[in-house]
Amino acid sequence: MAKISRITTQKKNKQRFNIFLDHGQGESYGFSVSEDLLVKEALHKGMELDMPTIEALIEKDDLHKSFSLAINYLSYRMRSEKEMRDYLEKKETDHEQVEVIIKRLYEEKLLDDQEFANSVVRSSIHTSSKGPLMIKKSLMEKGVSAQKAEQALEHFPFSQQYEKAMKFAQKKMQTDSKKSYRQQIQALQQTLMQKGYKNDVIQEVLANLPAEEKEQEEWQAVVYQGEKLLRKYERKAEGYELKQKIKAALYRKGFGMDDIQRFLDEYVEKE
Repeated sequence: MAKISRITTQKKNKQRFNIFLDHGQGESYGFSVSEDLLVKEALHKGMELDMPTIEALIEKDDLHKSFSLAINYLSYRMRSEKEMRDYLEKKETDHEQVEVIIKRLYEEKLLDDQEFANSVVRSSIHTSSKGPLMIKKSLMEKGVSAQKAEQALEHFPFSQQYEKAMKFAQKKMQTDSKKSYRQQIQALQQTLMQKGYKNDVIQEVLANLPAEEKEQEEWQAVVYQGEKLLRKYERKAEGYELKQKIKAALYRKGFGMDDIQRFLDEYVEKE
């Protein structure tokens, strides 16, 4: 048997206490406990403890520390069960303790994969341009089941998907305005697919892109690209050959023949 000879507060953490024991050969450090465990177990000076009791107290304290880590991990944002398990394992928490902590977190409603998925979807809608397929993939990578992910995506209806995709499309088209309209559409379609939008949303966006200034923007793009090509080829070719080189290059960039011919007529010296 050992007797508690002294209990002191830790200097760096006032919520933890050092327990000193006397095994009959003088005082020595025994173990440390949290304030909660100190009170719960009524630990006090002069109290006698056998080894099984000491080991049980150390195990309870380890569990308390691991649970505190879990609570701190949750303080930044909600977590999925998989994220929590991975975190505790990274902290080298005993497997049996992980199961106890996970169970307690569920009981205290601090873990809930469905609510976690709902929160991720709502956050993505307001902070990113991701489509539903990318959001679902991200959720499943965090351990959320496909069923729960699909249920969460009910918070992201078609109308909102269309609104976000259209807003992104308009910015994308503006950024790519120096490219041909065909190239812009191809790039936009590919990017929306990569962002996780389904085909029905993409087609709806493409069908409703603003068309008022399309022709003028297309002509400005032809001029921009055509002048670059003219500077590139005019030192190597002239006349018919120069025009053919520019014509072929503009065609490869997706411009229509009418605009190409207009550029050649207006900007390239006649034979």
